[in-house]
Amino acid sequence: MCLHDQTVLVTGGTGSFGKKFVQLALEDCHPKKIIIFSRDEFKQHEMRTSGFDQDCLRYFLGDVRDKDRLRRALDGVDIVIHAAALKHVPACEYNPIEAVKTNVIGAANLIEAAIDRGVKKVLALSTDKAAAPVNLYGATKLCSDKLLVAGNSYSGLHITRFSVVRYGNVLGSRGSVVPLFQKLSATGSLPVTDPAMTRFWLTLDQGVRFVLHCLDFMEGGETFVPKIPSMSIMDLAKAIGPECDIKIVGIRPGEKIHEVLIPEDDARNTVEFADKFVILPQFRPHVARTYLSSNGGKLCPEGFRYSSDNNSQWLSVEEMRSLLDAYKQEGTPSDV
Repeated sequence: MCLHDQTVLVTGGTGSFGKKFVQLALEDCHPKKIIIFSRDEFKQHEMRTSGFDQDCLRYFLGDVRDKDRLRRALDGVDIVIHAAALKHVPACEYNPIEAVKTNVIGAANLIEAAIDRGVKKVLALSTDKAAAPVNLYGATKLCSDKLLVAGNSYSGLHITRFSVVRYGNVLGSRGSVVPLFQKLSATGSLPVTDPAMTRFWLTLDQGVRFVLHCLDFMEGGETFVPKIPSMSIMDLAKAIGPECDIKIVGIRPGEKIHEVLIPEDDARNTVEFADKFVILPQFRPHVARTYLSSNGGKLCPEGFRYSSDNNSQWLSVEEMRSLLDAYKQEGTPSDV
């Protein structure tokens, strides 16, 4: 693992992903130091007093909107995992300028600060909603992704390289439909926006391990997409509340029936591997040559589209229940 004996900073480090990333990095990768960078002192206190108190951990209060604070926090940092974002779709629709400040301006600040401080690698988390976006959250993340990929040109002769990981819904992450359905199942009724809806799913552990894998793999400029299963919203409701009545409430503003991870236009520059897709930067041809010469890599065919409704992998109701049971035994990220 490329984190061994490295100094790592995680923006949004007190979130669901950040906690699991720190846990697995400490267990498997033996970094020199991990800096948890976030803006909420109470969440940092909770994290520190719930087992995350190792000598190699540092807690930095700060906001990605504050370039000066980022520049200070990145002093001596080798690797950045960028997980800070405003991600709740309705909140971003209602507070669009706030979403732009954090998701777009925050990414621009990180790019400049990382180059100035000589960071080696920056790997940013994205979302399926950034592919052909229909809501403000997705649009800000698409803009962020474009900035980060272009950051490799902006870096010039500096060593800093930027890449992006894009995946779907994380099982049980805060604010997602799984904890909502689990809570409402006690009422005997679950709200479903549209019975035809499908979504990509992966566990938090899978998401973090994929990020760690991509850190070793990245050349700079790639958007990494894992191959993950889909599930219909109706099957998810059956898995969580099999005895519940289903109430169709209609699709919300900014919501899609099906999510897309790779639209047709991106597929022209995408290489497929056994476990992932890699969307390549058009302006870094040597990166494309590296991937096309790698074992098992092949260009996606014309017209290819990776979406939650045309997926070859699907979760059954029983499989989802098994994942939920394992997740329950492990403990929710917000309880860590």
